[in-house]
Amino acid sequence: MPILTLAMPTPLRRSFDYLPPEAMDDETVAALPAGVRIEAPFGNRKLIGILLATKASTDIDPSKIKRVTKVLDQHPILTDKLLSLSQWAASYYQHPLGDAFANAIPNLLRKGEALIPQTQSHWQLTTEGKGLPEGALKRAAKQAQLLGLLQQQGRLNRVQLDNAAISQATCKALIEKGLIERVEVLAEPYDHQQDCLKSPHLKLNHEQKRAVDTIHANTGFQCYLLEGVTGSGKTEVYLQLIEQCLKRQQQALVLIPEIGLTPQTLSRFNNRFNCPIVTLHSGLTDRERLLAWQHAQSGEAGIILGTRSAVFTATANLGLVIIDEEHDSSFKQQDGFRYSARDIAIKRAADEQCPIVLGSATPSLETLNNALQGRYHHLPLKSRATGASAPAFELLDIRHAPMEDGFSPALISAIGNEIKRGNQVLVFINRRGFSPMLMCHDCGYVAQCQLCDARMTVHFQQRLLRCHHCESQAALPHQCPECNGTQLDFRGSGTERSEQALKRLFPSTDIKRIDRDTTSRKQAMQQLVAEVHKGEPCILVGTQMLAKGHHFPDVTLVAVLDADGGLFSADFRGPEKMGQLLVQVAGRAGREAKAGKVIIQTHQPEHPLITSLVNDSYHHYARAILSERQASGLPPFAHLALLRAEANNLEQAEALLQDLRGWVDHSGCQVFGPLPAPMTRKAGRFRAQLLIRADQRKPLHRTLQQLCSLAEQHPLANKVRWSIDVDPSDMF
Repeated sequence: MPILTLAMPTPLRRSFDYLPPEAMDDETVAALPAGVRIEAPFGNRKLIGILLATKASTDIDPSKIKRVTKVLDQHPILTDKLLSLSQWAASYYQHPLGDAFANAIPNLLRKGEALIPQTQSHWQLTTEGKGLPEGALKRAAKQAQLLGLLQQQGRLNRVQLDNAAISQATCKALIEKGLIERVEVLAEPYDHQQDCLKSPHLKLNHEQKRAVDTIHANTGFQCYLLEGVTGSGKTEVYLQLIEQCLKRQQQALVLIPEIGLTPQTLSRFNNRFNCPIVTLHSGLTDRERLLAWQHAQSGEAGIILGTRSAVFTATANLGLVIIDEEHDSSFKQQDGFRYSARDIAIKRAADEQCPIVLGSATPSLETLNNALQGRYHHLPLKSRATGASAPAFELLDIRHAPMEDGFSPALISAIGNEIKRGNQVLVFINRRGFSPMLMCHDCGYVAQCQLCDARMTVHFQQRLLRCHHCESQAALPHQCPECNGTQLDFRGSGTERSEQALKRLFPSTDIKRIDRDTTSRKQAMQQLVAEVHKGEPCILVGTQMLAKGHHFPDVTLVAVLDADGGLFSADFRGPEKMGQLLVQVAGRAGREAKAGKVIIQTHQPEHPLITSLVNDSYHHYARAILSERQASGLPPFAHLALLRAEANNLEQAEALLQDLRGWVDHSGCQVFGPLPAPMTRKAGRFRAQLLIRADQRKPLHRTLQQLCSLAEQHPLANKVRWSIDVDPSDMF
């Protein structure tokens, strides 16, 4: 009797054997392709699994094997290459296979829903509309134009309406009058033979042209580091590489770090290319995501633009992968399936035998080291594409300065001067909220989160205290809950407090705050950026959202309020992340004709890392940190993994880890701990961790496999949650 081997979405790290449906004959079962979805009982539930293989026998007692409920697909949802990639990712990141597969398909397919018929919205005349004479509705010019086009062509789609500059409001007005109607029509396949360009590409400078020519010369697998200073025109290089990919009738996959960058990137792609483009990110509904996924899977979409999870998107003919801002920590999933989208993208490009481009002004030390060792092809862009000069840096020593809500007198004067000249200023502070600490001046009480070892952040406008780790919140008190005193002080500044200070200091200037609180509404980020692009004098104040990929041609001054945090981070990656953030935010200044300047407030003006970053290039700064990492035996010169455990009390979490450390054969590895996590209590649970270090990947993964096997069978496994983080991006 044939046996179906399935990957089920469960925490168990193994596959499961099932019998085929009773109504299905052996020949049909044998012909089932790997990658189809199958509904099967699991405990008292029914789950959707992925077929891995059909085999003739099993070691399991036949009386204990359950029968699957039904086969949901005739054709594979996942191709052989994506099946292989998901299996590799599950193995490398020590994650349950079924859960890894679930990450590779849209949510509706995970729930057992069918594929959505590929249709396209069209507008056509109703019977009443067809009866109107030519030239009707002359008083409403746009409505008359739409009516005339429909009389001539019969039916128009959204792209045709956009090309004719006809808005949704015009269509809605005629629908309400009963003259036109909206219908869904089966989409016609995209004609890959047509010209892929909507507008001509820009002229490249020597460095850009060399990069494009080098990558274009090799259509097989090769990993390229495109290290370009901010404003060097990396996006134009991407666009011209995508153009060549489309001309080969292949698809391009482009990953960006933040959902906030999607609209501006999509706009540039839409303005350049005459082909279907889909986006995949967390802001889509389940239906929108499935439709985009289907367009990519069928080959209808020439370009797939998305955030981290889009790396698993099915494609018909992948020819190019681009990772923009490859250094960004957003590409590393921090919970559940803890994968790196950048590293999986490199493995996927190798499987697909296509080039991959890692672009950044501040490449991660792992990527930079691979380029220096010759494993990646290094393509530097050292000058700005517009011909603008790099911004001038100034370190502002604030050790004895009288501060006003985080602003020194010298910085206030510099901001005022730029506003008087009609320019824009960007103020960067990487803390949202009003203040990171609420303290009672009478008794010293500090507002702490009840569920985490963290202070509550004050959000003054909402009159809330909020924990930025577990998102619990409480009302902002009017008096101290311990001594009933009324002398409550707000210690430190966040974006909200900085915004208030700037409004007080510059009452006639438009102040725009950009952080997660002000951009949570749909389209809010696009609206704020569009207002900035009008060029009117204003002051932007915000978090690292402002540092990523935005082009503000009228920003002439970037002010960094506090640059010292990364210098004393408990995480060994702190200096690297600080340098990347400072260089990225500084790159928003002076990107076109107007000269730029960067003022960095610091209490450590003589610190060697700060002076190296200001006086030398990021490349020089990164080389210095690489030397320190090599001397310390830290990544990229060693490989790390964290085994994390959390429980209702710390003793249980540490007991599990202590037993695992004692039982496992960790030859070739160093094991540190168990130790309490830097934030020991989070969301009401206590956390401990084991750190495993190895010079080579093979002994590390051998040890991790042992740890997983032992942890699943441990008596405390039902009381302690545990997880493995391979190549952790932070130690918290």
